[in-house]
Amino acid sequence: MPRKKSIGTAGAPAAIGPYSQGIAAGDFVFISGQIALDPVTQTLAGSNIADQTRQVFRNLAAVAEAAGGALAGVVKLTVYLMDLSDFPAVNAVMEEFFTEPYPARATVGVAALPRGAAVEVDAIMVLDTAG
Repeated sequence: MPRKKSIGTAGAPAAIGPYSQGIAAGDFVFISGQIALDPVTQTLAGSNIADQTRQVFRNLAAVAEAAGGALAGVVKLTVYLMDLSDFPAVNAVMEEFFTEPYPARATVGVAALPRGAAVEVDAIMVLDTAG
């Protein structure tokens, strides 16, 4: 049976259901979808897609760091957007948080997201075990 470990941090919003913020399994960390909730107030941060996307990536980074990694180790992202016309703004913010080689990514248009969020992102990260 594979070994897995729950990852949690106060630096990202608490799970709003029966799931972990992240799960480490071997050298991989699977980070649950993050919306733009401020981890302190549990309210949506930002009124526009760029601000919400920045908060999403800050939340993802907090879980990645709690697992012993960083966003630089992310190999796959899935982006869920309420409005696919927000794609360019999300791309611009993504460039603030990631450098080449960029993670593989899928973007999906959705009808609704929790708490009225405009964007949600989940991630798969590889831990650097060479050091």
